[in-house]
Amino acid sequence: MLALPAQAQMTAFKQAVATAASDDEHIAAFYQDRNYEPLWTAANGKARRSALVAALRDAPEHGLPAPRYDLDGLLDRLSAAKTSKARGVVEVEMSRVFLQYARDVQTGVLTPGKIDSGIVRDVPRRDRLSYLVNFAKSNPSGFFRALPPRTNEYARLMKEKMRLEHLVASGGWGPRVPAGALKPGATGNAVIALRNRLIAMGFMGRSATQSYDAEMQQAVQAFQLAHGLEPDGVAGDGTMTEVNTSAEDRLKSVMVAMERERWLNMPRGDRHILVNITDFSARIVDNDTVTFETRSVVGATASDRRTPEFSDVMEHMVINPTWHVPRSIAVKEYLPMLKRNRNAVSHLRVVDSRGSTVNRNAVDFSNYTARTFPFNIKQPPGQSNALGLVKFMFPNRYNIYLHDTPTKHLFSREVRAYSHGCVRLQEPFEFAYALLARQTNDPEGYFKQRLDTGRETVVPLEQPVPVHLIYRTAFTKAKGHTQYRRDIYGRDARIWNALSQSGVALRAVQG
Repeated sequence: MLALPAQAQMTAFKQAVATAASDDEHIAAFYQDRNYEPLWTAANGKARRSALVAALRDAPEHGLPAPRYDLDGLLDRLSAAKTSKARGVVEVEMSRVFLQYARDVQTGVLTPGKIDSGIVRDVPRRDRLSYLVNFAKSNPSGFFRALPPRTNEYARLMKEKMRLEHLVASGGWGPRVPAGALKPGATGNAVIALRNRLIAMGFMGRSATQSYDAEMQQAVQAFQLAHGLEPDGVAGDGTMTEVNTSAEDRLKSVMVAMERERWLNMPRGDRHILVNITDFSARIVDNDTVTFETRSVVGATASDRRTPEFSDVMEHMVINPTWHVPRSIAVKEYLPMLKRNRNAVSHLRVVDSRGSTVNRNAVDFSNYTARTFPFNIKQPPGQSNALGLVKFMFPNRYNIYLHDTPTKHLFSREVRAYSHGCVRLQEPFEFAYALLARQTNDPEGYFKQRLDTGRETVVPLEQPVPVHLIYRTAFTKAKGHTQYRRDIYGRDARIWNALSQSGVALRAVQG
């Protein structure tokens, strides 16, 4: 059979590319703009092919779903493509796989809002056409290296993933501890099992002790600190649950954290505020260094009170704030109380649409339902105000903000999920001083002068600060143990299930 003339071969290739790309507007536009010249299958496309193959082989290193890219099948089709038409089809297939991988490794495999309604994060998806256009004029290997998040957190999570994969291959941390709780002074097989597990986890040096001695107590305290537990040195129920959590489950948490880091693959801000819901903490971060940290209380675990995950920008603080009771709280919690006793919750003002205080004696609250209740409820500024003496605003559709609280005792709890969704700060004044230090030489004096007036005062931030409400059950520190926290809302379990269904798999890596 005679070979087709070169011009005919090129025409057949271009037609095949146009047909194969016709159902994908971005791929079609890319090839149309370059007159259907090949990106992958030409003689000069070897470096691009090699870079794509190498990236796809390494996809499991990033916790990505390797079956989604079907590298072996792609290579088989490439090898079998002997005609111009077949080469045109595989050319488009390589671009499809490239686009899928590029988006997955840069901004995540999953769409967060489809997994959990509380994850309302806007993922910074890149334009698909831009991937192809930029790749065509870039160093291929360099392009792939630049795709994943470039944060120190992502790099450390990848390192922890590799460490855990080796651990899983060698049997994890050994036998579980066969006890519900252990106290200092205890002896026996369960203590030996606890000792061995703490040694395997790196919280205790080599030891032959058979009793829960001072060394083991210190090791338990270090373990507790790394898992968000009260560091009392006693292996109670909560501590034992964490001790007996498998290396496989920790590996799942790390891989979910990597996916979450990809969802946040955007500039965080040289200065930003980081609220980790599972860690019950709020931090100010300057150039990747935590410069202020305080405990927080977050939304309760009831489905309608969970703190959502999103990013926004803090624009101002309000000193001596009025609490404008959210409609949901007003009608669900306070209206039933007012129906029973019109003088209930007397510390709150019932106001009409003009903002005038309503004479409660002139209102029959039993006439109203949650839908027809025509009033607003407010609490004036003061020591007992539900928002405390200061709130920090990053206006958003979810009505979430950071604030002080008169309910201080909750900060001593280990699990601090009690609010209606907003984030309460243990040290709100100090938080305010840290923010104001950028715009006044005497932040404490500036703040207290306005506080002492007793009047509601809005203080704009001259440099607005990005705020990121995140949810990480695994996160790292520059030095020391990887931190693990409980999945209080069950969100990470749902993410792992979705990742698993997409083709992400746990690996046990030998050697």
